[in-house]
Amino acid sequence: MSFANLIGQQQAIALLDRAIVKDKIAPAYLFAGTAGVGKRLAALAFSELLLSQHRPESQHSLIRQKIQAKNHPDFFWVQPTYQHQGQLLTEQEAAESGLKRRSPPQIRVEQIRAISEFLARPPLEAARSVVVLEDAQTMAESAANALLKTLEEPGRATIILIVPSGDSLLSTLVSRCQRIPFYRLSREQVEQICRDRGRDEILDDPIVLNIAQGSPGEAIAAWEQVQQIPSDLLKKLAEFPKAPQNALELAKEVDKLDTKAQLWVLDYLQYCYWQKHQKRSLLEQLEQAKKYLLAYGQPRLVWECLLLSFMGC
Repeated sequence: MSFANLIGQQQAIALLDRAIVKDKIAPAYLFAGTAGVGKRLAALAFSELLLSQHRPESQHSLIRQKIQAKNHPDFFWVQPTYQHQGQLLTEQEAAESGLKRRSPPQIRVEQIRAISEFLARPPLEAARSVVVLEDAQTMAESAANALLKTLEEPGRATIILIVPSGDSLLSTLVSRCQRIPFYRLSREQVEQICRDRGRDEILDDPIVLNIAQGSPGEAIAAWEQVQQIPSDLLKKLAEFPKAPQNALELAKEVDKLDTKAQLWVLDYLQYCYWQKHQKRSLLEQLEQAKKYLLAYGQPRLVWECLLLSFMGC
């Protein structure tokens, strides 16, 4: 029943189920696919199956609860973090503490060291330990190299890396993992998940559904994001600036948004510009701007250059 809540992704479910049935568990797995299509839910479900192996059925419910609460002694979940006053804070913890950062969070070398310490001891309750790295593509090079050493000798453990694609990681890491592919869902499946989660309002927003492109998680995140962005700003961005001063003023407005919101605006503009102009070059410019933001480029400068380049288009 662990995969009962995972809609679609039949190939991933079949591969993971087969590994459990045949008791041929790989030391490491790469859950690769676009965001919001069920990789995180699948990682939780697979972890439950792994930690429930050879345990009485009466204990399975308790194991599930511990995994969901992330307090099982043989389960370690790693998320990208911000570094603040000597502490590592997840994106949610940073938001709850009122901390705002321009750059996105990362998985840091300190977290990889914590994984090594966790795996240095034998499992306490289960037959193996399970480690999940969410958004593993955010690892800095030093963290990736440290993880490589762990993957070479994981011991009695299974490590799951969640990424948007195999290309987002070092090839040496990818080669040590069994790849489990995840695909975009149909429009009907996306709508079903939105209804199941009580997000019927999303179904009335065709732009959000189109931007999501088969990802219910992205649809929900996009709808929540668009509520936080001034509607007049989106209207201004949907048109090319007519003068340099307009471009610079608009860049200043966008710069007030956090990085996550700015990245979403770039996705929004990709959809809008393609609908209006059908020019691949515009999409490539927007994609390049996204790469600059993800590489910690100065946001205002990125937007100034981008908007100035649109003049005369």
